[in-house]
Amino acid sequence: MPERVRRAPNLKTALAYVVLTLGVFVTLFPFAWMVLTSLKGVQEIFQLNFVPQDPTLANYTEVLTRTKFLVWFGNSLLIAAVTTASVLFFDSLVGYTLAKFDFPGKNLIFLLILSTLMIPTEMLVIPWFVGISDLHLTATTPGAYLAIMFPGLISAFGVFLMKQFFESLPTDLLEAARIDGMGEFGIFWTIAMPLVKPALASLAIFTFLGNWNAFLWPLIAIQKPEFRTLPVGTALFNGEAGTNWGLIMAASSLAVIPVLLVFAFFQKQIIDGIVMTGLKG
Repeated sequence: MPERVRRAPNLKTALAYVVLTLGVFVTLFPFAWMVLTSLKGVQEIFQLNFVPQDPTLANYTEVLTRTKFLVWFGNSLLIAAVTTASVLFFDSLVGYTLAKFDFPGKNLIFLLILSTLMIPTEMLVIPWFVGISDLHLTATTPGAYLAIMFPGLISAFGVFLMKQFFESLPTDLLEAARIDGMGEFGIFWTIAMPLVKPALASLAIFTFLGNWNAFLWPLIAIQKPEFRTLPVGTALFNGEAGTNWGLIMAASSLAVIPVLLVFAFFQKQIIDGIVMTGLKG
C-alpha cells in the first residue's frame, strides 16, 4: 500500500507533462508552420514537406522592398506607444481620484465608467467616425494619427484596475505627505505611483498589445496608405498578394515579432498582471 501511494504522484506528474506537452505542440504548430512556410520558394510551398528543403529569405526581401512595411511598422509603434503613455497617466489619475477622494457622485461616476465596458466596439465606431469627420482630423498628418488613437487614449478597464490598486495604499502615508505640505499632484506622482508599479506594468503591456493588434477602427478611420497600421497594411497586402503564401507568411512573421518580444521580456509581468487583476476587487 505505501509503495502504491508513492507511485501515484509520479503517475499524475507524468500525465500532467504529457498533457502540457500536447498543449505546447498544438499552440506552437501554427506559428512554426507560418515561419517555415515563409522560408519556402513558390514551388516548394505546395509540397507536403514541413521543413523547407531549400530555405530562402527572398519572401522577406520582397515584403520589405515591395510594400510599405516599415512605414506601417512605424505607424503602429507610434500609435501604440502614445496610447499606452496616455492610458497610464490618465487612468492612474482618474483611478487615484476615485480611490482616495470623497465627493458627491463618485460612485455614480465609477459606475458609468464601468458601464462603458459593456458596450461592444462595433456600436461605437459610427459615432467615433462622425466625430473625427466633424473635427476634420484626417485632413492633416497629426490629425490622422490622433483619429486612430483617440478612442484608446483612456481606458475604462485601466481606470478600474488602477482604482483597485490605489485603494490598497495606506491612507495614513498620504496624509503624512499632506501634513508635510506636499501638493496633491506631488503625492500622486512621487508617492502613490511608485507603489503601484506592478499594476502600471501590467496595464502598459495589455494596452500596448491591444493597440498594436487593433484592426477594426484603424481600418475604418484612415483610408490613406501612408497612415495604415501594421495589421491593416498586412491584411490589405494579403489581398494584393493573392495566393502567394510565401509573401503572406513572411509579412505575418515580421508583424508578430514585437508581440513575441513583449512576451519574452515581460512574461512575468503579464502573468502577475493576470493574477493581480483576478485577486484585486
